[in-house]
Amino acid sequence: MAQAVLIIGESGTGKSASLRNFAKGEVTYFNVAGKPLPFKGRFLHEMVTDSYRKIKQGLKDMETDVAVIDDCQYLMANEFMRRSDERGYDKFTEIAKNFWELVTMIASLPFNKRVYFLSHLDTDDNGRQKVKTIGKLLDEKITIEGLFTVVLKTKVQDGKYSFATQNNGNDTVKSPMGLFSANEIPNDLKAVDEAIVKFYELDTPIEDGDHRPSEAPVMAGVERGGCEGGIGFHGHEPECPGDEPTRGRPDPNGEVEPPKQEEPRRQRRVRRERE
Repeated sequence: MAQAVLIIGESGTGKSASLRNFAKGEVTYFNVAGKPLPFKGRFLHEMVTDSYRKIKQGLKDMETDVAVIDDCQYLMANEFMRRSDERGYDKFTEIAKNFWELVTMIASLPFNKRVYFLSHLDTDDNGRQKVKTIGKLLDEKITIEGLFTVVLKTKVQDGKYSFATQNNGNDTVKSPMGLFSANEIPNDLKAVDEAIVKFYELDTPIEDGDHRPSEAPVMAGVERGGCEGGIGFHGHEPECPGDEPTRGRPDPNGEVEPPKQEEPRRQRRVRRERE
């Protein structure tokens, strides 16, 4: 299961600029808005597209361990504008479904892959901030941030660009305990990626023994043993596959000994009275 990370922030607050420390060949870069990078250079593996199909296929085929979907909110916005002449609410359902399917398919990628979604944010009338979406379906029924374990937010203060790593009560920022050493870290997605790799041990290959299902728990009050001499339910000896009945088994002469029939209760009482 790959790691999906969401980075939210206003335009111009350093989302794309945070990629500056990645080497040219380290990232598969999906440029949804088709904009030049805000720093010198370019990535060797770049695709300018807002096609869900192409992005999904690119993620499956990528040669790098890191992928970035920059300006991912335009996947929804561009589809909305292309379908602006359509009436009714079906288009909003389809727009939400397309984005949801992209996010959830990340789990099907190899465990050591990391996919970073870079998005603008929305601020409501109460000052609460969240990822920018189209329509109400993703906000009310899904909650996009709930599909991510790590959600960071860009900050700019006194000319200093940084990432917020913990919720401030009015946003959807979050990160696992111990992943980052501070509530505010430098605006450097390369350093964030290295921290995630170390935290989740993504550079350590999974061995066969690491994911074997654990032994089934023992039921309360029942000892394990079964066919190896243990105790079954309520103290009775367990019946094991392959056990042969003690009656009805051929004797050495080849004759079958008939099963012993239990004497009816009334016959036992009459016999005792006669005796």
